[in-house]
Amino acid sequence: MAETNLTANRWIYGLAYFGLMGLIMLVQILPLDLGFYDLPGPDMMLCITFAWVLRCPKYVPTPLIAAVFLVADMLFMRPPGLWTGLVVLCVEVLRNRAGPSRDQPFLVEWAMVAVLVLGASVLQSLVLAIFFVDQAGLGLSLLKFLATVFTYPIVVVASRWVFGVEKMTSGELDAWGRRI
Repeated sequence: MAETNLTANRWIYGLAYFGLMGLIMLVQILPLDLGFYDLPGPDMMLCITFAWVLRCPKYVPTPLIAAVFLVADMLFMRPPGLWTGLVVLCVEVLRNRAGPSRDQPFLVEWAMVAVLVLGASVLQSLVLAIFFVDQAGLGLSLLKFLATVFTYPIVVVASRWVFGVEKMTSGELDAWGRRI
């Protein structure tokens, strides 16, 4: 019974993640003026992905994340696979840290996410610079980084209250009765 419930939860949360990412991409593609004086907004897809992976890593599998971000690369006309690869790399780092960070305070998690977002942004800028691809200025990139980092706690709270994505505790049991 517990195994069936875990499998159902994986499918439900996977579909919810896929639908939420599709909705975000749709809103970003629509010709709406949602910006504030042409300032860059946060990367909501990245915030949601990091929050969900740190809370329930089994609910958002890596192939789903890779597929969603690859579609986003195509839709937003970014170099295909560059941002996807960096996000998957960051997700795997977070997935490996999900166990030890379970008992850490939120500020440690927030700092870890900020470092990963900064690292991925810098690596993307370096790769684009190596191949002489036009990119946003340093000021806009810094504003996007700050917006993403300061939006992360809001996304964590919204994920908990709207979708019920909670951080698992050390005493919880998996489907086979083992401690997590």
